[in-house]
Order: sequence, then structure tokens, then C-alpha cells
Amino acid sequence: MKALQIHAGPSALAHIKTEGLQPQDISVVPGAAGGPKGLILGPIDRYLFDQWLPRSNQPIDLVGASIGAWRMATACLPDPRAELLALEEAYVHQDYKLAPGQNRPSAQQVSDDFSANLHRFYDGRIHKVLQHPRYRLHVMTSHGRGILHRDTPMRTALGYAGAYLTNAISRRAMGLWLERVVFSSAFLGHPQPLPFHTKDYRTKHLALSQENFLQAVLASCFIPFVLKAVHDIDGAPGGAYWDGGITDYHLHLDYRAVKGLTLYPHFQKQLVPGWLDKKLTRRHAATPFLDTTIVLSPNPEWVKTLPNGKLPDRTDFMTYNRDLAGRVKVWQTAIAEAGRLSDELAEWLLRPDVNQVQAL
Repeated sequence: MKALQIHAGPSALAHIKTEGLQPQDISVVPGAAGGPKGLILGPIDRYLFDQWLPRSNQPIDLVGASIGAWRMATACLPDPRAELLALEEAYVHQDYKLAPGQNRPSAQQVSDDFSANLHRFYDGRIHKVLQHPRYRLHVMTSHGRGILHRDTPMRTALGYAGAYLTNAISRRAMGLWLERVVFSSAFLGHPQPLPFHTKDYRTKHLALSQENFLQAVLASCFIPFVLKAVHDIDGAPGGAYWDGGITDYHLHLDYRAVKGLTLYPHFQKQLVPGWLDKKLTRRHAATPFLDTTIVLSPNPEWVKTLPNGKLPDRTDFMTYNRDLAGRVKVWQTAIAEAGRLSDELAEWLLRPDVNQVQAL
């Protein structure tokens, strides 16, 4: 049984049939939201950014939401293999101390701890991310509008209830409550084009800077009700900013905006548009947006062989509660098994066999 599955949009599949796949073919690498599920992609990330992509020299746009933003930002550091391993270590060993009688950490506690973690990770090195000679980083956030302009218990509950109901009718109409705000490096004094079209959803495009980098990455990771929103990001419109996965859960974006292919390591083959679309399965199918996209994902049958028969996910924090060692062991076992994903990818890239590629 193969651990890795490869799916491709029509133009990407045609390219593989005629030309195979070379690192110079890649223009975009996205990193989705999904919390601990993203840990399963660590071995693939390290292979791509440490070994395969450095064989080319074209500019590449890295698009990230939530843990995907952390992964993509880390790939911009000088030693991506070591830094991605450090990210994995930091994420796996998250430990929120609970007071007697406390069943789960508060949103403020998680926010403070996560903020401190990111400061430890990037302080003194932000300029290295922003000034990478090849990679252009795009951090996705969700900016509250109207009642969601500020994060308070009442406003947030009412606002997200409204967003949920509106989104069920029309994803575009959810823009009444939330807008996509993308913070990008390499502005060079003026905005450079995004690597995707933005006609699908209300969008603002702003510069990612030394001053707002940590705020933007924090906001991109801050899940409503689990963590507190980031307010008033430097150089951006005022108000509350949350997880980029709310508007763009799996970054189902129109990547036909750029010349070249999008190579997408993901923890499943489906690219769910927004966080509120998780149960709206009619929106989980591939669209023409993904015409030039190649998705690398774990085989669902292989996933069943992992501890607990699933990928690491946020429910594990509750399942293992105070048993940090138990959760760490399960997650580390899954990550170790995921080495098969990168091994199979490396083997396939040596001799790309189109018969192993399925249509998206």
C-alpha cells in the first residue's frame, strides 16, 4: 500500500504526461490551516525545501494560513531543514498548565503561550524571512467587519453565528462579516501581484513588514473561541484579525493567476474553501481554480495505520488532557511514519509516473 497519493488538475496532469515534473516548474507552494494535522507534512516540507526546490532558482510564492503560515514562514529561514524540525518540536511539545479543576486552557492562556512561542522562534530573524532571495511569503488572515470588528464574547458569538448562516447560503456573502486580508513580503515599495485571483471573495492585500510580521502570523493562527483575536495590526485597517483558515481553510484559491504549477502538500486530497464549509460537502469538490495544481496527500487507508487510526488533531489535547507524554508519543510516532510520504515522493520525482497520478 502506498502512503502517498498524488492528484492533479487537468493542465498539471497534462504537463506531467509530457514533461514530467521538475523543481523549476513550481511557482506556488500553499500551506493549509488544520492545526496538528499539518505535522504529518513535516517530512515532505523538509524534502522539498531542503533538497528538491533548491535545485532551481525561480521565484516561488509561499501561501500560508494558520499552521500553514508558520510552516511557510519557517521555510524562508536560512536552514529550512533544521528550522522545520524545530517548528515540529515546538508544536508537538505545546503544554498548557491547568489549574486544579480546570479542564481546558483559557483562550487568553493559549494566546499568551502561543505568542511567546512565536517570539522565541522568530525574534531577531524576521528580516531573514522577509528578505529571502527566492521565496515570497503571503500570510492569510480573516478581518472582522461590522459586529466582528472587535473580539468580545457577545460580539464574537453573534458575529460568527451570522457568518455561519450567511455562508450556508453564499460563501461570497460571508464577506459582510469577514474579509480576507493577505500580508505579503517582497512589496518592493508597491504591491506585487498575488499568486491567485481574488474575484472569489472580498480581499485586501497589504505589506508584511518587520513591524507587523508577528502580529500577522499570530492572527493567522488564532482560532475564534480557542484563542483571542489580534487587534489593530500595524499598517492594516483597525479591528480584529483571526485565523486565515476561516476565510480560506484549505486555500482553495484560483492559482491560474501565475505561470507555472502549484505544488500543494496537504493532509487530504479535498481542498475545503472556508472553515465554515467543513460540513458543506457540496463545496469540497475540485473546481477550475485548481487546473494547474498538484496535491500531495496521505492515502486514507495508510492513515488508518497511524496511532488511533487518524492524523494528529486538536481533539488530542482533550483526549490526553494532562498526559503530555502520551500525546507527544502518539504525535511523534505519526510523524515518524510520515517519513514514508517524503520517501515515496522523492522516488516518484526521480521518475514521475503519470499512472500514479489521479485527477483532482
